[in-house]
Amino acid sequence: MPPTISVILPVYNAERYVAEAVESILAQTYTDFEFLIIDDGSTDGSLKVLEHYAQRDERIRLKSRPNTGYVVALNEMLSEARGEFIARMDADDISLPDRLQKQTDFLVPRLDHVCVGTAVTHVDSENEVLAKLPIKRTHEEIDRAHMVENVWAVIVHPTVLIRRAALDKVGGYREEMLYIEDYDLWLRLAEIGLLENLMEPLLRYRVHLGSVCHQRICEQQERGLRALTDAYRRRQLGTPPANIRLPTSVHTRRARVRWAWWALAGGNVPLARKHAWRAVRTSPLSPASWKVLVCAMRGY
Repeated sequence: MPPTISVILPVYNAERYVAEAVESILAQTYTDFEFLIIDDGSTDGSLKVLEHYAQRDERIRLKSRPNTGYVVALNEMLSEARGEFIARMDADDISLPDRLQKQTDFLVPRLDHVCVGTAVTHVDSENEVLAKLPIKRTHEEIDRAHMVENVWAVIVHPTVLIRRAALDKVGGYREEMLYIEDYDLWLRLAEIGLLENLMEPLLRYRVHLGSVCHQRICEQQERGLRALTDAYRRRQLGTPPANIRLPTSVHTRRARVRWAWWALAGGNVPLARKHAWRAVRTSPLSPASWKVLVCAMRGY
């Protein structure tokens, strides 16, 4: 019999983190799944790490080929997945052991729901906790944030469990929406069923300067507005308001400052000081960097 869940994981140059990601899936308390992994032309040691795990666990279906891109890899795994549900995972994150069990318990009996995500614990590159930020829970809150507030990360992509039939109905991921493919997918899924987030953090979400959100902000802004415009058209709502807010540019100093404030708000003063010092070293003339450093040194 086919497995109930297909976990899909695209990997590209994630040698530093991918072992933790893979182990976190293999350690799930829910065990009726297959684990599809594509190494998308990594030039580091990622493939060697993945081959080690594939030899140890028969649930892993590993492929390696020249780089074709993140969204192409996702759609390729969707086409080969056998499960009734699709679980997403990213190579630099860590799923908590009961993630799949709790998501399955929620989604299976709720036939009107097509997707469930979870809250996350933000961690830095050294796996130190930065923050546990509030999230939207209900479909109405999530869709309003996507459509009216233009907030992209209301559902965190590597947390989701999605009905395979719903993914097939909306056509999977759109390749032209690379870097914003998840936001575009949520907009389309919301038109055929309900989305919801579990409020319990079931994934450690790693934020670091090598992640896409810190490298591709211009493409994200342009494609995000296009995805939103498409959603307004499909729903016969006209066009998005001219003054709709776009997420602002993210660069190294701003990221460090934000992470320092997160850590300070969570009471992790040493971690706040670490990122505040890094922000100052990156931009020594930035008032924002010095402000968070002063607060971090004071401890409040």
